[in-house]
Amino acid sequence: MVFQGKPDEEPKWSVPSGGVEPGETFEECCAREVWEETGYRVHVGKELFEKRGQSYGWNVEVHYFQATVFAGNACIQDPDGLIHQVAWKSWNDLMTLNLAFPEDREFLLQLTNSET
Repeated sequence: MVFQGKPDEEPKWSVPSGGVEPGETFEECCAREVWEETGYRVHVGKELFEKRGQSYGWNVEVHYFQATVFAGNACIQDPDGLIHQVAWKSWNDLMTLNLAFPEDREFLLQLTNSET
C-alpha cells in the first residue's frame, strides 16, 4: 500500500492507483501505477473487483487486479510527488488504517483474509 497525499492534505493509505493513459488497458495501467508508486514490477492477473460510483465528488470506475511481484524493491518513484511511504500491510493493519477510500476497507479485508 502507499501512504499518499498532496502537500496541503493529511496523507492516507491506499492501494497503488491512477488514471488510464491514452491507448492503455486497465491491466497496463495497473502495472505502470504499481511501478511508479512502489518500485515493484508486477504481472497483472485476473480482475478481482470493480468499483463504480462517486468518490470525493468525482465519478469513478476503479478496477482491482490480482498482481504478482516479479522484480523491484520498495521505493517511491511517483512522478506526481504524492507518495510518502510504501509498505505491505496485514489484515490487522487494514482494520485501523486511515484509508483514502474508506469504502474499500471491507473488500480489502475480505481479500486479505482469503489469502491467509
